[in-house]
Order: sequence, then C-alpha cells, then structure tokens
Amino acid sequence: MEDRTTITLLHGADKQTTLTDLIGAMEKTCKNCKPLSPTTCVSGCKNWKLKNEFRKLHEKTRSSDFMTNLLNTLKNKRRLQLLEMISEEPRLVKQLQQKLRKLGLSHSQQTISQEYLHPLITVGLADEYQNLYHSTIFGRRINNLTKDFPDLEGFLSPHSECYEEIALDGLMKGPRTHEELKEIVPEKSLSRALSRLQKAALAETNGEKDHIFFFTTKRSPDKSDFSPSEKTVYERIPKEGISARSLAKEAGISLRRTYKYLRKLKGKKLVFTRKRPTSYSTTAEGFKVGTMLGAVHKLAVEALMATAHLVGDENLIGQVEPNVEPTGKKSKNERVVPLTTIQPFNQDDFFLQDSCGPHAK
Repeated sequence: MEDRTTITLLHGADKQTTLTDLIGAMEKTCKNCKPLSPTTCVSGCKNWKLKNEFRKLHEKTRSSDFMTNLLNTLKNKRRLQLLEMISEEPRLVKQLQQKLRKLGLSHSQQTISQEYLHPLITVGLADEYQNLYHSTIFGRRINNLTKDFPDLEGFLSPHSECYEEIALDGLMKGPRTHEELKEIVPEKSLSRALSRLQKAALAETNGEKDHIFFFTTKRSPDKSDFSPSEKTVYERIPKEGISARSLAKEAGISLRRTYKYLRKLKGKKLVFTRKRPTSYSTTAEGFKVGTMLGAVHKLAVEALMATAHLVGDENLIGQVEPNVEPTGKKSKNERVVPLTTIQPFNQDDFFLQDSCGPHAK
C-alpha cells in the first residue's frame, strides 16, 4: 500500500508548475534538508523519487532521435488511450485490460505491455513500479497536449522520419513555397510529405494552378487611353498580383478575352508579369495539429533544459535552441530548426545524414 500511495502522490506534484520551477523547488528543498541517513531519502522522500524520474528523462531527451521517437510513439491511438488511463491513476496491466474491454477493445496483457506500454516507457512518458504502470510528469503534460487528438495516426504517418510534421511546423510560420520548405525537409522526401499533408486535409496550396502572375507598373494610367474592358481588367489587378484565371473571374469575362486585354495593357507598359511558384499553407485543422506539435516540441526542449541543470550537463546548458524563426527577412546564414531537433545541430549535417537516414550516426 505504501508504494502505491507514494506513486499516487507523485501525480499531484506538478500541477500548474513549469518543469524548471518544479526542479528548482526540489533542489531548494533538498539543500535545506537534513536526513538522518541516505536511506531515508531513497525509501521515503518524494523529491528523491521525482529527481530520479527527471534524471532518467534527461538520458532519453538528450538522444539525437528523441523527438522523432516521441512523435512516432504518439501516433498510435491505443497508446494515447492508455497514457490517459495511467495519467488518472497508477494501474495494473489487468486493470488496463478491463478498461479497454469496456471500450470494446480486446487485447492480451502481453500485447498491452509490449506494444503499447513499453514504447511509452521508452520515451519517458510512463514508468512501471512493482507491476503498477503510471505516467511520469512529462507523460501527464504530453497527455494534456494530445488528448484532443486521439487519432494522430490517421493524420500523420506512423513509423516515419516525421517529415510531414516538420513540413507542417514550417507552414505554421506562414505560407511557404516548395523551395523554402527544402530548407528543413530533404528534397527527395518533400513532395511525398506535402502530398500526405494535403490528403489528410492538414495543408493546402494557394489554389493557383497558373504560376504567371500579373502586376501593375508604376506608370500612371491617366496618360493612357483605356477601352471600358481594358479599364475593368486593369482596376482589378491587386498590388500583390493575380493570375489570369483569377483575374478573369474577378472581371467577369472569359479567360481568352482577359489574355487579350492583358496583352494590350502590357503594350501600354501598364502591366508586367512575374513567375510565382505555388505556395503551401495550413488548413484550419492543420493549424490545430501544428499548434499541438509545436507545444509538444516546446515541452521537450523545456524538459531537456530543466533536466540538464539538474544533472549538471554543461555541454547542453545554454545551448538548446527553441524552434522559433525570427520575424522579418531571413539572413543567408540563419538556420531553420526542424521540429524533430531539440539540441544544437549543424544544418549541413542534417542533410548529409539523410543519405543514410536523418539520424544515422
């Protein structure tokens, strides 16, 4: 009974507190604590158990492929269901099996343990103590972020290199062209990733099949003679440009006649053309999923940083880069951090590794 009570107490230790603040508070408590013996800490101190949990989490988060493994683990509906169950309270495998049966799901205890619970333990979302499975603090916070997305495997490809997630995260910062997305996703995988995102209704193109856009010049139209139709076409060209197909729809005339008047306007040096590549952006659902993925990434960065301070990992302290792209124009040397990266990295290495898998060592 004591062991179960101790695990249950750990479940309430992290409410409304950042991981950094929680670890800081534990360190302060330990500094002022004067136990009768080291055994007292190991056997009865809640702080000691929490710090031990964070130490194990650090070993997991410092792995170069941690984020990829974490995201792939979450792309499984059954694992998310079990994570929520053990986030409520510690449970035996038999109890989890019974709860799944109430949902109309039949799994053996071995399958529940090996296929669903073990992967959660591997990425630090859960742990097992004397046959009781419970979520970690990190696991409960991940559960809070993902509980509204129980069917992630229906949106995103499981057992993948997470290129869809990386591309979606890139689109969260605004529309991106194929060329721009190549900065964070290898070219040979980008088209497939974008196709999957569109099929899942998480991303869409700008809808323009025509890549030639028409713009008005700085020349004053007052010095030119317009026919009524030419004037109609000219006045419907926005500053940001427009394709002939969209312009025909705006002007309410046929595409053939639109091209005719555009040629005349070009002859009068009032219109010029420029190629504009297709851009991709998130859908409403894609924005929701992308926001959740960004929050998961942010939490993983926080976990890595907070636990690095706890264990004194000087190589990582102060070096972790958040996945944030500055506003404004990017400089040539600015690095774009992929969603799957929570540690400092060399962008050239990211693409060189892709020939043998992005996480090859």
